[in-house]
Amino acid sequence: MTKKITKTTIKSFIRKNLESMYIRNNSRFDGMYDCVTDCGDGSFRKAEQSIKHNDYTLGVDGAWFVNGSNNYFRPYEANGFKGYEVSNCCGNFILAIRECA
Repeated sequence: MTKKITKTTIKSFIRKNLESMYIRNNSRFDGMYDCVTDCGDGSFRKAEQSIKHNDYTLGVDGAWFVNGSNNYFRPYEANGFKGYEVSNCCGNFILAIRECA
């Protein structure tokens, strides 16, 4: 039986792994077009700590969570990275760490 992934699961993952975490933004909300649009090349980059909008970023620059139950989480494991994929009305991104070889 798989454990249900919640926002608390993601908070714990961030707290334990922020120093070695990567983020890949697949899409994000674009106010110019008033919709979610694809991001550039979709490659992973080192996650940086954010102090702005901490209730929505959970301390990760480039991440954006919505309050309530409109975040969708699923495990991610590919290309040497392991973590979580997050989707909501503001976009889609992956928070992951490198897997040990």
